[in-house]
Amino acid sequence: MLWSLSICVLSFLFLFAAAVVLIIMGFYFIMCDLVFFIEWEVFNLNSSSIVMTFLFDWMSLLFMGFVLFISSLVIFYSEEYMHGDLAINRFIILVLMFVLSMMFLIISPNLISILLGWDGLGLVSYCLVIYYQNVKSYNAGMLTALSNRIGDVALLMAIAWMMSYGSWNYVYYLDFGSDSFVMLFIGSMVVLAAMTKSAQIPFSSWLPAAMAAPTPVSALVHSSTLVTAGVYLLIRFNSVFLGTWLSSFLLLMAGLTMFMAGLGANFEFDLKKIIALSTLSQLGLMMSILAMGFPKLAFFHLLTHALFKALLFMCAGSLIHNMKDSQDIRFMGGICSQMPLTAVCFHVSNLALCGMPFLAGFYSKDLILEIVEMSYLNMFSFFLYFFSTGLTVCYSLRLVYYSMTGEFNSTCFHPLNDEGWIMLSSMLVLVMMAVLGGCMLSWVLFPSPSMICLPSGLKLLALFVSVLGGWAGYEISKFSLSYNLMSLRAYMLSNFLGSMWFMPFISTYGVTYTPLYLGKQIYSALDQGWSEDWGGQMIYKQSVQYSKVIQEWQNNSVSIYLISFVLWVIMLTLLIL
Repeated sequence: MLWSLSICVLSFLFLFAAAVVLIIMGFYFIMCDLVFFIEWEVFNLNSSSIVMTFLFDWMSLLFMGFVLFISSLVIFYSEEYMHGDLAINRFIILVLMFVLSMMFLIISPNLISILLGWDGLGLVSYCLVIYYQNVKSYNAGMLTALSNRIGDVALLMAIAWMMSYGSWNYVYYLDFGSDSFVMLFIGSMVVLAAMTKSAQIPFSSWLPAAMAAPTPVSALVHSSTLVTAGVYLLIRFNSVFLGTWLSSFLLLMAGLTMFMAGLGANFEFDLKKIIALSTLSQLGLMMSILAMGFPKLAFFHLLTHALFKALLFMCAGSLIHNMKDSQDIRFMGGICSQMPLTAVCFHVSNLALCGMPFLAGFYSKDLILEIVEMSYLNMFSFFLYFFSTGLTVCYSLRLVYYSMTGEFNSTCFHPLNDEGWIMLSSMLVLVMMAVLGGCMLSWVLFPSPSMICLPSGLKLLALFVSVLGGWAGYEISKFSLSYNLMSLRAYMLSNFLGSMWFMPFISTYGVTYTPLYLGKQIYSALDQGWSEDWGGQMIYKQSVQYSKVIQEWQNNSVSIYLISFVLWVIMLTLLIL
């Protein structure tokens, strides 16, 4: 019976069962305050033992459970989304390898085994980004892989410096503090690695480029795997860099990333890129609260964000699937009447992203903003937090305005329908989690609630900026503005804000132009110049000349045969004599 099921359904059943077990174990570990530390010595060489270590505590178990839960639904969703793809088995195996790499990263307290999962994520993400095999996908895959290599090198340098302490387990260094230069250097390398993997400024350009991957992969990458690996690593390493200049630097970069992504999403018309930029904005929020010294809050937002972001990408995938692969929100419109169930899921995930009260995003986001209001923070960072919150609601409402409301714009495409029950069932499970997940997690992670007393102005500030951002998003979406071509009047400003502050141009064209130009010059001068003239071309010309001579000899001419016969006779006579 099992063998008659497809690889998608089998993977879904296995991962879902594992996810339920791990989440229940995670809750049990929190209640009993348990930590399991398992070591397996692979081999011992010159008093340096290579040990495979696994750390099972409430954080790793809960995170693994969430990753497996979301990946199981994503794989089930792929059954219909990737229907008709001849290489679907390869696709599912790649996704499973991706999840396995994330598992390695989560349960490893050892920097070497962390690197195994870290590099596995980078390699498999490259394979998934280039899955559709066209020039755009290849470019995006190369940008993704090379950006992540910077973080890999930083981790390798941290491993090399940790050798001076005698072990690679970061658990041993949590009490060291960051007083010594070596610990500060290790901390800075880990922060650099996390910034590349979580796409903070100036490494942000690969995240929207990675949208070339199939939408189920995007749902997995942007919710709980690749981009969250950097945040998770810093949550584990938080004591190494907190209280140093690294935390202030990380707070600035994360705040700017949050602000830049929010601005860029308001100028974007590609559905998947808008959602990718919203991921970037939420990663900036996690990184900034982590830099302020609240790792548990960052982890809480990491889990709640995973739920509604996976749902948002699944809804986007359903729209793209039914729109015959069109991703431009200007061609959408009136989808509420055409795909009502998908529209409901889309609205729930969007409201959770905006921090709508009593949805999953509200519990973590509102708590973060209230902690920010209570903290000793400068005005600039305070402005970045709250302005970015307003921008989130702004681009979310703009997205809803363009795609869901108004007239049905996509008559040139296939008529839309809501009949795909496999995709819908995956989405409806996540809708339930996006509604209930936040409160359940807050009860478990923060069992004894802390009373946050703030003046009414500060208490209502988050709600006020959200309403203001929503109103601004509605106003700038009006088509009368498009008819007046407001963006063309300030074209340079629109181009600057809409292209992530020119970051893709700097990190791709800026980096690649000089080596490619030098390569062209060297190729022209050497490969097609002297070395060609004296090498391959000369051999070719000489061979042609000799061939012509030999061809003349082989043209069955009687005179040549007689001359050659006479010559052979003379040579034989001379040899005999």
